[in-house]
Amino acid sequence: MNAREASIRASGLMLGWTRLRDQIARRTKRDDAEDLLHDAWIGLAERKVVADNAAALLARAATNRGYDAWRRERRINTGPAIDLAADVLPDQRPLQDEVLIARHRLERLRRGVEQLSPRTREIFLMHRLGGRKYREIAEELDISQSAVEKHVARAMSHLTDWMENW
Repeated sequence: MNAREASIRASGLMLGWTRLRDQIARRTKRDDAEDLLHDAWIGLAERKVVADNAAALLARAATNRGYDAWRRERRINTGPAIDLAADVLPDQRPLQDEVLIARHRLERLRRGVEQLSPRTREIFLMHRLGGRKYREIAEELDISQSAVEKHVARAMSHLTDWMENW
């Protein structure tokens, strides 16, 4: 074999190797596809495996090595990651000043609700806290649904002004 034929054969092998490497990278979604392919090739060469479709066997062996590596990494990383996560995760509780501000706002809202007329307050609380529909409130209090809507609108308007002018 002369130098030209050797060069053509080497470029053909490299093209096949590159195609196999890209195939392994797509199948395993790993960055170390070249290493997986090389390890599989070494393993098959050491055992002197002969196959009708050597490229398919090599691709399957490399893919299996990738899956095995993924399982091994997942098993190894499961234990300590949980312990480390507790140290790394931020505390989700609100800050003390946020809690204090929220309490003051809630107290201000409570005083605003107390300023509503008894009927408007009752209807507003039935709707907002009780989660009742206008129709249900109207039937229970024996008033029109439009009246319920007006009471709720009046309460919302008053409370909006009350909280904004704080």
